[in-house]
Amino acid sequence: MSLKLSKRTSGTDGLVAHKAKDTPGDKAVAGVSHVMLALWSLMVLVPLAWTVMSSFKTSTEIFASPFSLPEHWSFTNYVSAWSTAGIGSYFLNTVIVVGCALVIVMVLGAMCAYVLARYVFPGSRAIYYLMLAGLTFPIFLAVVPLFFILKNIGLLNTLPGLIIVYVAFALPFTVFFLFSFFKALPNEIAEAAQIDGAGEWRTFFQVMLPMAKPGMASVAIFNFLGLWNQYLIPVAINTTEKNWVLSQGIVAFANNMGYAVNFGSLFAAAVIVVLPVLVAYVFFQRQLQGSVSAGTLK
Repeated sequence: MSLKLSKRTSGTDGLVAHKAKDTPGDKAVAGVSHVMLALWSLMVLVPLAWTVMSSFKTSTEIFASPFSLPEHWSFTNYVSAWSTAGIGSYFLNTVIVVGCALVIVMVLGAMCAYVLARYVFPGSRAIYYLMLAGLTFPIFLAVVPLFFILKNIGLLNTLPGLIIVYVAFALPFTVFFLFSFFKALPNEIAEAAQIDGAGEWRTFFQVMLPMAKPGMASVAIFNFLGLWNQYLIPVAINTTEKNWVLSQGIVAFANNMGYAVNFGSLFAAAVIVVLPVLVAYVFFQRQLQGSVSAGTLK
């Protein structure tokens, strides 16, 4: 965009850059962009708002007036979904599995990405390319081998077995995402830490890892979303009902109702599933935006 230079009116000899006026084409592009963003926001927010509103209604109210406000705002549907349908126990299982898997994969992924990005040793490139190949491997092709592997080691239908599988499938993406962040960090900082007497472990955890915080926050969000919404893996290797996660519990809840579906409780269960994802995104929003900006500048 062109800039016009003019002398300051205060009488000094400095120059000030003034932004040129937007052309009609710029205004048209900006207008179309804002309209498209507004439409996209409506497509996302309207169904979400309708789901939340329906979670406070009875099934009769939902069919009689689907777009009206509830006559009585009560948490009866949430209590029913949490206790009667067992969503509470499934929610706890999901928090345990996703939380443990997320911590493990972030630590292992960061360490692996740091070593591959900062050190050159025989086979380092092969390991990196094997990690990239893991991104292209479809999950459904690994279901049968995973079933027999977990069965042979005694972890089939257990939460630890599910955690290990989650870590294995999230690790390649984590390494791929963090590799560029550690690659761009200046070597001088690590060398200065070593001169001050810091070992490899201390240099990594206290110096280099905090510098990659934006990337860590971003990949944590992506991993959390992928693991929280996972369905195929739990269905295949986690068939014991007491160890079910939310995705399995929601499907079972809908199927067990048959023709007498309590849609209010079903919507309440859906809100319970979606709410942690929204909270996580809002909490890490600033880190996510910062990492995207940092990656663009690099």
